[in-house]
Amino acid sequence: MRLAELSKRSGVSTATIKYYLREGLLPPGERVSATQAEYDEEHLRRLRLVRALVQVGRVPVATARDVLAAVEDESLDQLSRLGTAVSALPHGPAVGAEDAAVDTARRTAEEVRRRLGWRHAPGNPAHGMLVSALAALIRLGYPCDVDQLLPYGRAASAIAGHEIALIEEFEAPTTQLEAAVALTVLYEPVLLSLRRLAQAEEADRRFGGGQAPE
Repeated sequence: MRLAELSKRSGVSTATIKYYLREGLLPPGERVSATQAEYDEEHLRRLRLVRALVQVGRVPVATARDVLAAVEDESLDQLSRLGTAVSALPHGPAVGAEDAAVDTARRTAEEVRRRLGWRHAPGNPAHGMLVSALAALIRLGYPCDVDQLLPYGRAASAIAGHEIALIEEFEAPTTQLEAAVALTVLYEPVLLSLRRLAQAEEADRRFGGGQAPE
């Protein structure tokens, strides 16, 4: 297909596609003349992933480039490629200066991991984000001990199992990696929305008498 058709089918403007091509987020098409190129279904699939990362997930272009490079790195085994690709996504603020709250947060996160039976890679940025979030809760005096965190961990385990099962439905290893990245980005706002809707339902049940709004 030509650039105009790629734009129409993907919903991405030709100017944006050209920008993605210049930035290396999209592989070049097959040249048919000095000024024209043809694109195929692989370009369309990659373009949808790029749009999910950059436009929906608000992943910076430089980070998206790193994610896509990890997806394509065939020197890594599938588990390593999956971990590299997902870890390259934004993970929020890292742990700040060490203080008593950070120390407590580290011990709490480690005990939660142990109680859940999770094996933890020390360099996983999600762990640093968890410690940072727990330290903020501790400083503000909000409850976040191990017993209060375990229900969140168990819910996260169930969600992770469901998500990996979804990823396994894609047969090609590269497609599995792209699906993992896209689902990580696109499902996080879905999870946030469902959590807030559930909170509203539970608050109404406990404090509002469970009366349906008129």
